[in-house]
Amino acid sequence: MIRKLRTGEFRIYSRHPDPRTGKRKNLGTFATREKAEQHEREIQYFKRNQAG
Repeated sequence: MIRKLRTGEFRIYSRHPDPRTGKRKNLGTFATREKAEQHEREIQYFKRNQAG
């Protein structure tokens, strides 16, 4: 999930809240929405293509 911050930056949050804290994990902050979307795609690729 990507949200725009008051500073104008975009932050990626995990899709599901952390059961311990009840909050979503911060997965990175980016200057543009395009960069945030690109990184979100990289995260999804990594989740599905890990060796081991």
